[in-house]
Amino acid sequence: MTAAATAVATPPAKINIGKLALTSLAASSIEWYDFFIYGTAAALVFPKLFFAADLPPAVAQLAAFSTFAVGFIARPVGGVIFGHFGDRVGRKKALVTALLMMGLATTGVGLLPGYASLGVLSPLLLILLRFIQGLAVGGQWGGAVLIAIENAPPKQRGFYGSFAQMGVPAGVVLGNAIFLIMGATVPPDSFLAWAWRVPFLLSILLVLLALYIQLKLEDTADFQAAQALAAKKHEDEAAALAAESGVSLAQAKAKIRASQGSPILKVLAKNPKEIALAAGAFVAANGTFYLMITYAVAYATGTLHVPKTSILWVVVVASCLSAPVLPITAWISDRVGRRGVFMAGAALAAVWCVWPFFHLLDTASFPLMLLAIAGGLIFNSTMYGCQAALMTELFSTEFRYSGASLGYQIGAILGGGFAPLIATALFDKYHTSSAVAVYMVILCLTSLVSVFLLAETHGKEHRAAMG
Repeated sequence: MTAAATAVATPPAKINIGKLALTSLAASSIEWYDFFIYGTAAALVFPKLFFAADLPPAVAQLAAFSTFAVGFIARPVGGVIFGHFGDRVGRKKALVTALLMMGLATTGVGLLPGYASLGVLSPLLLILLRFIQGLAVGGQWGGAVLIAIENAPPKQRGFYGSFAQMGVPAGVVLGNAIFLIMGATVPPDSFLAWAWRVPFLLSILLVLLALYIQLKLEDTADFQAAQALAAKKHEDEAAALAAESGVSLAQAKAKIRASQGSPILKVLAKNPKEIALAAGAFVAANGTFYLMITYAVAYATGTLHVPKTSILWVVVVASCLSAPVLPITAWISDRVGRRGVFMAGAALAAVWCVWPFFHLLDTASFPLMLLAIAGGLIFNSTMYGCQAALMTELFSTEFRYSGASLGYQIGAILGGGFAPLIATALFDKYHTSSAVAVYMVILCLTSLVSVFLLAETHGKEHRAAMG
C-alpha cells in the first residue's frame, strides 16, 4: 500500500476539540489585542507623538487614523499570501507565521521613536509596521478559525468557530484594560512619554504562543484528510502519465506539481460570487465595530470632552457584556441556520445605529454611553458569532483558507479599514453625528442584502479536497 493510501486508510487520532478551541481563542485574543491597541493609541497618543506639532488637532487625528487604515489595506494581501500558504502546506504553519509577524511588528511599534526624534521617518516607519500588522492579521483569522472548525463535529461548527471570534472582545478588553492601568498609575506626561509603549512591548508574548502551537498541535483533521486524498490522486495521475509518455515517475510527479494552480486563482474562478457576498456580509460587523471602539473613543474625548478613562471603561464593560452573545448566537445558528441569525443581527444593528446610538452617546453620561455601545456591540456580535462557520462553509477544503480569508479581509477593508477616517471626515464636514449614523446604517443594509443573497450553509457537509 502506498504512503498516500495508508494515510487515507488510517483512522484520525482522537481530537481534543476543547483544547483546540481554547488555543484558537488564545491565538485570536492576543493577535487582536495587538491589532486593537494600535487603534486606541491612534485615538489617544499618535496624533501628538508621530506627527508635526504644528498640525491642527483635527488634521493630526485624520493622519493618525490614516495610518490605522493602512493595516486594513494590507489585510487582503495577507489573506492572499497566507491563504495560499495555508491551503498548500497547512493551517498550523500559516497561523504560526502570522502570529510571529504580528508579535514582532507590534513590539516594533512600542520601540519606535517619535516625530521629535526621527522627523518624517517616524510616521513612515509607523506605516510600515502597521502594514506588517495588517499582513499578519490577514492570515491569522483563517488559521485560528479553521483550527477549530475543521476539527469540530459537523453539527457544532458554528459554536466552536465562535471561539476564534471571541478573541475580538477579549482583545478589546485586554488592550483597553492595559491602557487604563497605565493611565491610572502614571502621570499624563509620563503616559505620553513612555507608558503607552508598554501594551505594545507586551505583545512579545505572542511569539511564545506561536512556539507552543508549532510544537504541540497537529494540523486540522480536514486538511490532513484532504492532503492524503490529493496525494493519492496525484500519485495515480503521475503513474498514468509515466506509462503514457515514457518518462520516469519522478519526472511525471514534477510535471504534475508544476501544473497545479494557485488556491487563490482556483477559488476566484470557482466561487467569485461567494467571495463578493462574503465580503459584503462582513462590512457591517467590521465597520460598526470599529466605529464603536475606536471612533467613539476619539469622538467622546475630543468632541464631548469625556475623560479618557471613562470612555475606555465604557468600551471594556460593553465588550464584556457582548462577548457571551458570540457563542450563544453561533450555537443557535447550528440549529436554525446561519442566514436568519446573521440577518437579524444586521437589521437590529441598523435600527440601533439610526437613532439610539448617538443620542445616548451624546449625553456624555457613563450609564447611557455604556448602553449605547453595549447595545451596538450585542447586535454586532449577533452577526459576528456565526460568521466564521458561514464563511468557511462556503468553500471546499482545497481552497477554504484562501476563500474564507479573502472574503473576510476584503470585507474588512471595505467596512472597518476606513470607517474611523470616514466618520471623522463626515463629522468635520456636517458637524453632526447624524451623518455618521447614516453611514453606519448603510453598512448594516449592505450586509443584510449580501447575506440574503447567499445560500444557507448550515448543515452542509465539508467537501473533500478535490470536491
